[in-house]
Amino acid sequence: MPHLELESFLPYRLSVLANKVSNAIARDYADRFGITVPEWRVMAVLGRFGAETATGLCERTTMDKVTISRATAKLLSREFVSRKTDPGDRRRIIFDLSQAGRRIHDEIVPVALAHDKRLMAGLNATEARQLDGLLTKLQQQSLDPPTR
Repeated sequence: MPHLELESFLPYRLSVLANKVSNAIARDYADRFGITVPEWRVMAVLGRFGAETATGLCERTTMDKVTISRATAKLLSREFVSRKTDPGDRRRIIFDLSQAGRRIHDEIVPVALAHDKRLMAGLNATEARQLDGLLTKLQQQSLDPPTR
């Protein structure tokens, strides 16, 4: 039976890196705005793409329905997002940033971008392009169904 070396196992390494980066950024906006990572991801999606259903938020963030439900409930209670019934399908709820949510979003974006810039500063332009290409390739590969 082969031995699994976590420190060289790509899914583990990607997960650890993603958690470290997310947690570093999260400390900044959690301290200033009391927002969690899932709440920020919902706000970031709404800020980037506009109004969205819970299903759409799940797809864009790759978070499960329970996490999205909790995040949107908290954001609704703080009036950072609004909700309305979809006129085309009364069973669907559409979420969007409120004015207060847009202000918070616009304050957090520079913080997130500064973290991105600091992280990428360790790479030269060629390495940054290579990383982008490799990440795109891995994302595409992760969409293909596994072969047996």
